[in-house]
Amino acid sequence: MTSTAPTPDAAAGLPDLSGLPDFPAPRSSACPFGVSAEMRALRDRGPVSRVRSWGESAPWVLTSHAEQKALLSDPRLSADFSNPGFPSPVDPEKAGKGKRDMSFVGMDDPEHARLRRMVSGVFTIKRIEALRPAVQRMTDGFLDSMLAGPKPADLVQSLALPLPSLVISELLGVPYEDHEFFQRNSKTIVSSVATAEERTAAHTHLAEYLDDLVGKKITEPGDDLLSQLGARIEAGELTRHQAATMGVLLLLGGHETTANMITLGTLLLLEHPDQLAVVRDTDDPKVVAAAVEELLRYLSIVHLGRRRTALEDIEVAGRTIRAGEGVILLSELANRDPQVFPDPDTLDITRNARPHLAFGAGTHHCVGQPLARMELQVLYPTLFRRIPTLRTAVDLEQLPFKHDAVIYGVHELPVTW
Repeated sequence: MTSTAPTPDAAAGLPDLSGLPDFPAPRSSACPFGVSAEMRALRDRGPVSRVRSWGESAPWVLTSHAEQKALLSDPRLSADFSNPGFPSPVDPEKAGKGKRDMSFVGMDDPEHARLRRMVSGVFTIKRIEALRPAVQRMTDGFLDSMLAGPKPADLVQSLALPLPSLVISELLGVPYEDHEFFQRNSKTIVSSVATAEERTAAHTHLAEYLDDLVGKKITEPGDDLLSQLGARIEAGELTRHQAATMGVLLLLGGHETTANMITLGTLLLLEHPDQLAVVRDTDDPKVVAAAVEELLRYLSIVHLGRRRTALEDIEVAGRTIRAGEGVILLSELANRDPQVFPDPDTLDITRNARPHLAFGAGTHHCVGQPLARMELQVLYPTLFRRIPTLRTAVDLEQLPFKHDAVIYGVHELPVTW
């Protein structure tokens, strides 16, 4: 029998939230790499269920791989976060005011596709593979500096954060010497404890910075993505504001997520020395690539889900999601779905983990995923070959995990050798 939306409260006109689990729930510090008990409980409720989230809203959550993959490609779900039913920690009225602040990531087709095409050519596999030697040199350079410095070293500040920051800076045409500025503001934007005003201010700082850079690229173009966007502005295909917000999205996404994957993946492999040895000792790039996919699956570092609004009624697993209702697709649960990944809570770098949804699916899949994959494929074997005695300098329980951010990681990772 098909289930429908909860019965509204007659007095307030709101969904009945009684008995619904809260989302997001605090991550367990006792199991920093695993899925929390609250997330497991959501999975046990079935592939589609309701949660109480961000005030008086009751969005649907999807937990299974099959339903998530299907709906991520379904045009009946909207990524436009100005929609009244969009599940967000930000007040919907405020979200409407700044609906284009994150560029095409918060748009639907055809405008989403039009803007995305303007940057996607830079991230083709062929172009990214051509950057591999340069990324190898950068990785070795940062490791040279770390090895020449004091011990213990913070792997976050010595390698994990600077490497993707330098790579995306060169791709975009952003001066790397400004990395402290854009790293600091990016950290505020992805913080789950910063106020809405603080996040808005951080985004404004980055947008104004990118707007100024785009203006310079128009008059003095170079061989970089911002210069290409400047040419689009000159051709009347793009506004300067659109170019700046696209720059914010790519700059933030290009370093923040990869940096957290570097540190968490390193830490996880240090906890599994047998699998670390395989990554370190192999000469087969396919083995390294498979290991990276398994780390992406296992860690699933984006922890607020992929959020959407239903544009029309959708039947999913015997439930009816009504038009206007919010939907949250939980990739960390899809990536632990035993129907797709046998023994999903076990790290196994030999498995075929490529069906994972760490980068999403459908038209909104992560445009920079070839770059992230390549950087991780270069970094992990290089790190462990050059420092075979690498180990953490503190116990796992002492590490400051990012329970205060929507992108999971560690604030610092002291290592020695």
